[in-house]
Amino acid sequence: MPGGPDHHDAELMLRLFELRREEKLRRARDWFIREFNASSLAEFERLYPPGSDEEVFARMTISYWDMAASIVNHGLIHERFFFENNGELWAVWEKARAVIPALRELLKNPHVYENLETLAAKYAKWMAERAPDYLEARRQLSASRAAPPSGRPS
Repeated sequence: MPGGPDHHDAELMLRLFELRREEKLRRARDWFIREFNASSLAEFERLYPPGSDEEVFARMTISYWDMAASIVNHGLIHERFFFENNGELWAVWEKARAVIPALRELLKNPHVYENLETLAAKYAKWMAERAPDYLEARRQLSASRAAPPSGRPS
């Protein structure tokens, strides 16, 4: 996106932050980052059955970040400005990426969560240029803090 961010970017960014503060989404995001550990769609369905709180929390979190990514991918928020303020998008993609290909196949839609995947890849490239060891350090930290898959949201 040419030029730098402007007040419209800031307004949209603040609106995204406001949405993140909604109580159920906040709980969903917290649960997802702390406890989501499915490494396949089959494991996802076993640990977080359809209609369970956990399945709802996973869908809410991934869908929220896919929506935010869509806004950025369409140039409505300056990409670098977004990256400077949102690392959680990448963390969500890292946790969800093992499940998404099979979900796309199941739903017969190769574009499911495509915005999230696209923007997470751009974020990884951007971060690699700024701080080459950062994402690997985050992966290691996340792995060391991973909760056993209890499934139950707190």
